Amino acid sequence: MYRPLTLVVSAALLAGCATNPVTGKSQLSLISESQEIQMGKDAAAQTLQQIGEVKDPALQAYVSRIGKELAVKTERPNLPWEFHVVDDASVNAFALPGGFIFVTRGLMTYMNNEAELATVVGHEIGHVTNRHSVHMISEQQVAQLGLGVGSILSPTVARFGQIASAGLSVLFLKYSRDAENEADLAGFRYALNDHYDVRQMSNVFATLDRLDPGSQGKLPDWLSTHPSPGNRIENTQARLDTLQQKLASYKVNRDQYLQHVGGMVFGEDPRQGFFKNGVFMHPELRFQIVFPSGWATQNTSAAVAAQSPNQDAIMQLALGQGSPSQAAQQFFAQQGVQSNNVSNTSINGLPAVSGYFQAQTSQGTIGGLVTFVSYGGATYQILGYTSSTALSQYDAAFRRSMSSFGPLTDQSALNVQPAKVELVRVPRDMTIAQFNSQYPSSIPEAQLAVINEVADGGTLKAGTMVKRIK
Repeated sequence: MYRPLTLVVSAALLAGCATNPVTGKSQLSLISESQEIQMGKDAAAQTLQQIGEVKDPALQAYVSRIGKELAVKTERPNLPWEFHVVDDASVNAFALPGGFIFVTRGLMTYMNNEAELATVVGHEIGHVTNRHSVHMISEQQVAQLGLGVGSILSPTVARFGQIASAGLSVLFLKYSRDAENEADLAGFRYALNDHYDVRQMSNVFATLDRLDPGSQGKLPDWLSTHPSPGNRIENTQARLDTLQQKLASYKVNRDQYLQHVGGMVFGEDPRQGFFKNGVFMHPELRFQIVFPSGWATQNTSAAVAAQSPNQDAIMQLALGQGSPSQAAQQFFAQQGVQSNNVSNTSINGLPAVSGYFQAQTSQGTIGGLVTFVSYGGATYQILGYTSSTALSQYDAAFRRSMSSFGPLTDQSALNVQPAKVELVRVPRDMTIAQFNSQYPSSIPEAQLAVINEVADGGTLKAGTMVKRIK
């Protein structure tokens, strides 16, 4: 029997109310804890595949130990908590549902002690314990009820609608100011419970407030996923004013923290590929390719992609499986894919297989060209696709890009090295200008002040371990 949408929404709201484990308040939740954990596991796996961890086992163990020591004393100690440092230059941290916490190496290079890290990780733990992402996703589902009630009421559809389709979109959720305040309070409390000097939390917000909004990275930076720091320093100070504890003996662990940051890549790592004058070069894999002029490009650990100015065509380069012929056979054997004019060919002397295809999607029929080329013991898949009606418009651009793939021989590109953090024990009181004069960095002086948390006109104290970038 037909029921008005308002009744359906009301029924869903009544069925989907839960208690926030931290605040004790009633909270909309259309996702069970088991679904929340599965959603987080799936998104975490995608994150690690597409972005990748920093390859430093000691660093990973260090951050994981700090996170788990905080998490075990929270309102949700039995979640399958995981903590990772991802290899991304953006200055950010984020929490996935179910207890999967990520800190970027970009953020690690901007912080200066373990207490700061603990408050950041505690903040992200607070998003999980408060079930903030679950609440936001539930609200979105209610807003979309008129388009598909089945995604909530059908367990089968829900499994895909709530988990598989969520993917990495949870990384780009922007929490409300109330949610951020709740996470700030939780992070403050969790760090304090583990005997960290929570006065350091103000330093984190002050640094974030000084960030260049154009910071680079594959992930969004902090200001893209969090409200502006605003009055959060004042809120932290108000919490400090109520404390009875004497924080002088609480943990800061500056040198211990910096020892883990020393040697870390700062900014983008050109060894993992970079663009120069429209050419994408990969020093480690020793190849280059030219994407169409004027297209937006992105380099991730899983693929290099380019999108047309009209956002109606995409090119992507990624690793294939097996030989070019095996990879092509696997690609064209996919359900719904129709091949055309598949042939063996050669690109700059490299064996390749190339062919056109059409495929049915929920958005309509797409058409494209795909080439599989063997180089350096690996097979590369170069894919270009658009709507079937626009393929003739982009065919020449696809072909030019694919035919440009070849060995990288430019020695300056092959030998390029990333900037790294170097630690220096300051021999005497010094201004940033004096320090930069004696120990030059490859970044601007103003940025050097930010990463060392030195205010304008401030001084580096003798004996302090500080960072330079070389």
